[in-house]
Amino acid sequence: MNTIIVYDSKTGTTAAASEAMRKAFEGHGHQCRVQSIAQASPADISQADLVCVGTWVKGLFVILQHPTDGTMQFIEQLDNLKGKKVIVFCTYKLAAGSTLRQMAEAVERKGATVVGRFKFRGSAPDSAFDAFVKKMSK
Repeated sequence: MNTIIVYDSKTGTTAAASEAMRKAFEGHGHQCRVQSIAQASPADISQADLVCVGTWVKGLFVILQHPTDGTMQFIEQLDNLKGKKVIVFCTYKLAAGSTLRQMAEAVERKGATVVGRFKFRGSAPDSAFDAFVKKMSK
């Protein structure tokens, strides 16, 4: 499966999580590219079978958590995603709030099917993500 992971990272945590996700996908035989939202283009997205979009969580301690403006603007500029499988993910310190819901709703409005929602407290994907990749590889 041709996978692209696109992320917005402020401190490097989400970038590191994206690289760890890439290694998990490649470890199960997937082709995978990782790009920041500044590097990725709608054409990159259209060529992928599976699209992963990630962000760090903005908010005030444990209230008003949401995706970054850059992440949401990136999603809004994408072409029609009908038929695309999409994973949304975020990295957070205290709470993720509605971040994943907001991202999922945005890509669904573009026609995508959300097949996974993951939140990582730090830069290492958890066992749920590893199990998901294994399942997708069958």
